[in-house]
Amino acid sequence: MPIHVKSEIGTLKRVMLHRPGQELEHLVPGELERLLFDDIPYLRAARQEHDVFAGILREQGVEVVYLEDLMAGTLKGRPQLRERFIRQFIEEGGNIAQKFKDQLFRLLDGIEDERELVQKTMAGVRMNELKAGGHSPLADRVRPDSRFILDPIPNLYFTRDPFASIGCGVSLNYMYSRTRRRETIYGSYILEEHPDFAGSTPFYYRRDYPFSIEGGDILNLSRRVLAVGISQRTTPEAIELLAQNIFGDDTAEIETILAFDIPSIRAYMHLDTVMTQIDYDKFTVHPGILGSLRVYEICRGDHRDTLNVTELDSSLPVILGTHLGLDQVTMIRCGGKDRVASEREQWNDGSNTLCIAPGKVVVYDRNYITNGILRENGVEVLEMPSSELSRGRGGPRCMSMPLWREDV
Repeated sequence: MPIHVKSEIGTLKRVMLHRPGQELEHLVPGELERLLFDDIPYLRAARQEHDVFAGILREQGVEVVYLEDLMAGTLKGRPQLRERFIRQFIEEGGNIAQKFKDQLFRLLDGIEDERELVQKTMAGVRMNELKAGGHSPLADRVRPDSRFILDPIPNLYFTRDPFASIGCGVSLNYMYSRTRRRETIYGSYILEEHPDFAGSTPFYYRRDYPFSIEGGDILNLSRRVLAVGISQRTTPEAIELLAQNIFGDDTAEIETILAFDIPSIRAYMHLDTVMTQIDYDKFTVHPGILGSLRVYEICRGDHRDTLNVTELDSSLPVILGTHLGLDQVTMIRCGGKDRVASEREQWNDGSNTLCIAPGKVVVYDRNYITNGILRENGVEVLEMPSSELSRGRGGPRCMSMPLWREDV
């Protein structure tokens, strides 16, 4: 089944998740900032919460597939890719990994089971796991032998960001932080080599492009309108490249891209942390962005590879309504009118909902004020536990990559 996602609200039929793994156990306080975490989730509880999330989706008729299984299946189906995958993973692992590339290759290649191999690349490798001694005479004296020579990748359970489904194609992203760039290696193998996707998936962005863009900034508003956030992690230059590639594909239906310029701060790291669509005419929004938001309309230019860009001066509801062909759009404020509640619940991803059908969303249970307001507006709310998963600063939308939605 190839990719088919032409809205944010069409009934979700197939989604990719990643069940948190050993990579979370390899977070340590001194590395939190570099690895983009504010705290260390408790893995056992995080897995339990994630299993509830997957269970809710299955109960709603959604096929749940896992990143680790798709990648393992790709390697098992095409064994000739194994060496290339391992060597590429080490090569992109940084200078220390390169120094010990031969030892790392022997260690990883010695793992026969494909799924175990994939999970090990996610979890990272410590110096004391290498069998040969005398690796680095000075560094071995001044640094612990438990140090990582191949970093863990703890952000992987946020599967939304490494690539984004756009219509029947994808944006395989160049991630903002070096910490997350290896995540897209899995996406490249799955999308290019797995039989579900190989040969049938247009690429609108490539991981070797020079400007950062992440999936949390990409929203499919309709089959003809795409929204992209200009954020801490997505640059305007990347959006220009994305637009040119989409408009250059005769099979793409998208005619307009709306670029939302949001404040470049960690609390608003992606567009979907401050705004998500939950019904035909309803959106969640963090009120903190409303006064400073600037929106640009991007359309095809008069000549090939050129763009026409216009700044829109209407209010956000008017802009959304106009481009969706609606007379009125309801903006449901995260936290309501209480500034403290709004800021607290936005920090815990109260605006980051996963819509699984028009007017039906999965949300974190901790954002009870916003959830109550959603219900008052006729939205069916499916709550999941979130004490540990929320420590990674991402909600249900962040943790899911839709692969197939029904058209609306």
